[in-house]
Amino acid sequence: MAVDLVRIGLDEAESLWKMQVRSFAELYAKYQDTDTSPATEKVEKIIARLNQPFTYYYYIQDDGVTVGAIRVVDPQSEDVPKRISPLFILPEYRNRKYAQKAIMKAEEIHGKSNWELDTILQETGNCYLYEKMGYYQTGKTEVINEKLTLVFYKKD
Repeated sequence: MAVDLVRIGLDEAESLWKMQVRSFAELYAKYQDTDTSPATEKVEKIIARLNQPFTYYYYIQDDGVTVGAIRVVDPQSEDVPKRISPLFILPEYRNRKYAQKAIMKAEEIHGKSNWELDTILQETGNCYLYEKMGYYQTGKTEVINEKLTLVFYKKD
């Protein structure tokens, strides 16, 4: 397994958006979080993010095959944490350690410390992944609806 992160350009916004919608569709069906789910975002939001000078979208690739994507928000300031939002693996490639390897690659590129992210508290596999990667819960949570609570993580 040769996992690489390949920077995504503005011309690939629609392809990225379609992958994101497909990757988050199952979670959206489960939690019905219309206002916060990446499955319900419009392509224009992806385009706006791609235009941000502090946003880095990467395809997660294994031997040239795209298996998912990760967005890193890196303001390149010691005072402001970097952020992973979102990270997703296409359904047919899940449970193969791609997310773990993508986080390691992102940390190689953007630095190993001063990170934050959030995930769904009820998705114990996601929480386990981030905790295994050295992230810890901050104690902050945000209830989105009766089914879904976001939990916030940091890595110093």
